[in-house]
Formats: sequence, C-alpha cells, structure tokens
Amino acid sequence: MIRTKTCLVVGAGASGEIAMPDGREMLGKIAQGMDFSRLGSGLQTKDIQVLAKHYGKAAARLGKGEGDMHKAGQAIRTSARIGHSIDAILEQHGHDPLVQTAGKIAIAHYILQAEALSPLAREPRTPAELPLRGEENWLFQLGRLVTAGVPRAKADQCFDKLSIICFNYDRAIQHYLPFIVAMAFGMALSEARQLVDEKLNIVHPYGKVGRLPWQAGDGPDADWGSEEPASIHAIAQDLQTFTQRQESRQFLTQLQSIMGSAKRLAFLGFGFDPQNVELLLANDLNQEPDIFVATTGLSEPSKAAVRRMLRRRAGIEDDALVSVLDMRAFQFMRDYSLFLES
Repeated sequence: MIRTKTCLVVGAGASGEIAMPDGREMLGKIAQGMDFSRLGSGLQTKDIQVLAKHYGKAAARLGKGEGDMHKAGQAIRTSARIGHSIDAILEQHGHDPLVQTAGKIAIAHYILQAEALSPLAREPRTPAELPLRGEENWLFQLGRLVTAGVPRAKADQCFDKLSIICFNYDRAIQHYLPFIVAMAFGMALSEARQLVDEKLNIVHPYGKVGRLPWQAGDGPDADWGSEEPASIHAIAQDLQTFTQRQESRQFLTQLQSIMGSAKRLAFLGFGFDPQNVELLLANDLNQEPDIFVATTGLSEPSKAAVRRMLRRRAGIEDDALVSVLDMRAFQFMRDYSLFLES
C-alpha cells in the first residue's frame, strides 16, 4: 500500500511496455493512413479506407466536402515530415478546425486500434489469470503495490495516497487495475471496477479515447478492444490540445493541486516535451518532493538536462531529491516498491 502522497506521471514510454505506439510511431501511422492519393487503388490500406469513411461523415456534419477533409489530412502529412508528434502538429495548426478534426479522429482510430492489438486483452484467458500475462509490466507492479498489506475491509483505501497524470490517450490503467484488485481481495470484478472508478484519481491532460462502458459518466464510451465504435466521432471531439487545456482554469487548478501536494513524484516513460512540462510545472513545488525519472535511452547530457529542468521549473534546491534512472517503468515499480510503500 502506498502510504505517502505519490503522483505517477505516465508517458508514452510506459505505454510502450504494453505495445502502445509512442509519439513518433503514432505520427508515422497517421501520416500513412492519410495518404488518400491511394484511395480506391490497389495500394490503399484498411486504415486509409476507415479514415476516409470517418472523414466523409465528419465533412457532412461540418457542412464541408470530403475533399476539404482530405486536404486537412494532407496538411498533417506535410507537417509530419518535420514534426515529432501529432499533438505538436495539432498545436501548430490550432487555427484550422478541419485539421483539428482530422487529427483527433486519427488519434482516436489508432489508439483504439492499438488497444485491440495490445497484449492487454479484454478478458483473461481463464479466471485464474490477469488480462495481461506475466509480471514484467508496470501495471502488474502498480497493482501489487497498491493492494499489498491492505485488508479486505479497507480495500477502498488502497488508492487514497495515489494520483496518476497520464499523458497517453489509452485506458490501459483503468482497464487493468480492476482485475488485479478483484484478484487481490477476492471480490467480484464489478465491485472492483466500481472501486477503481470511484477511488483512483487519474487525469489525462489531453483526454482519452472514451469511457470504458462500466465507468460512470455521460461522455462517449468504447469497450477495450473495440476498433470502430459508433461513438468515435464524439470521442474525437472530447480530445484536447495543449492550448485548449491551458485555457481551462479548472483543469490547470486540478493539475497543480495534484503536483503541489505530492511528496513523491515518479515520471514513468515520460519524454519531457516542453509543452507537457509547462502544464505540469507552472508553479514551484514548495513541498520539495522526492522526484524519480524512470526512462531508457537517455544520453548523459540529456539526463543532466532533465535534472536541471526539473530543479529549475519545480524550484527544487536540493539536487539529491532528483534521481534520473536508466530503467523501464516496470523495473522502477518493482525495484523501488519498498520505498514507494513507505
């Protein structure tokens, strides 16, 4: 059980551990899927067909022609030659509502597709298993951590000290955790889902691809593994850009409250994109939390830059409070579990 206020900041590197695409991979898929010059030829792909269908419906709803939506897609394809993520491209084209629509539909399509293809299944193969097999994933380590040492009578308290800020659009955390909670406490999956839905404080700064059907709320929903839900256009409309989030005082207050109250901050597979850092660290962290960065592939200069960035933006004076670790998210959750529980 986590006993100290802790915030996990989850980036694409963590989702990559369950075969979700990172920013560059996602952008590459989107650019390929928007190659409408292949539409109707032997070179067209299923993704091109699906996106063309979605764009046709969006065009009709907006009073535009399909060609207008295809031009918006071409604008994204052109920017993708130098861009590093679809989020950055949508920010660059914030003046063009058709580009925003095209990009958000593409995000919804490819994230839902990635969920369907992920090793994280909709249901376990057998009741004695979890939907994601094995222990070498950070979701398993997190589930074990939050339930360890908690009596069944206090199961509703296992998320009290935890907040998650997830910069990914997928719902892997919400989908997986009820299964491990149900297994840990011997409760029905429906009860575990209600507990996670009510007690886990999780924020997606740029939105997510809909509610899972069992989650409370009135927004659009889509089941895990559903590649083409009827709600995909409503899901796309709910996705947010950096500017849209910056303009929401309520959202910024919520985010700053989470960051400002955590005594421990762990960045899991987080890429430290400047606009994401700007959202998170708009204010000094006067509580001077322990900060851990678990990511792989950073050069020594990059590690030093991340450390300086965190100290400067968060107002941290003690260098010993910032640890930059060359490890995957699951390794951090496994190897630092005793510390995180304390």
